[in-house]
Amino acid sequence: MSQTNTQPSVKQDESVFTEYVLGVHIVEYVDDNDETVQYRFEAPDHKDVVFEDSETALLYADVYFDANGFVESGTGERGVPPELVQAGKDTLAAYLLTQAGTDISWIASFYGTKPDKIEQYISWVQQRAEEVRQKVAEHGVE
Repeated sequence: MSQTNTQPSVKQDESVFTEYVLGVHIVEYVDDNDETVQYRFEAPDHKDVVFEDSETALLYADVYFDANGFVESGTGERGVPPELVQAGKDTLAAYLLTQAGTDISWIASFYGTKPDKIEQYISWVQQRAEEVRQKVAEHGVE
């Protein structure tokens, strides 16, 4: 993961919702068009991704750290970054959950398993992401 452009691109009426190591953050703002609260994931060398709820934005950040970063641009409207396919089924499941139109039941059906197994996958991704962030912080990398 690159360490360039580590400052959030926060504009007026926006605030940093969550700030992580390595210049990764989630910005909270109100959409000018429909006045709904939105959450924008930002990371160096990664396109900004907007979410309608904070929980999905936080999960996306966990996927990002679990996969040691990935590049989403160029994968197409419905494509999956190759890094996430290679990262394993739990990371892929967590990524799919961050996409519009999916939910735990859909992903469980896709995997041929039960929703509680997908929830377990998600928890593994969240745990590994937290471990990555802690190790980066322990090594003094911001």
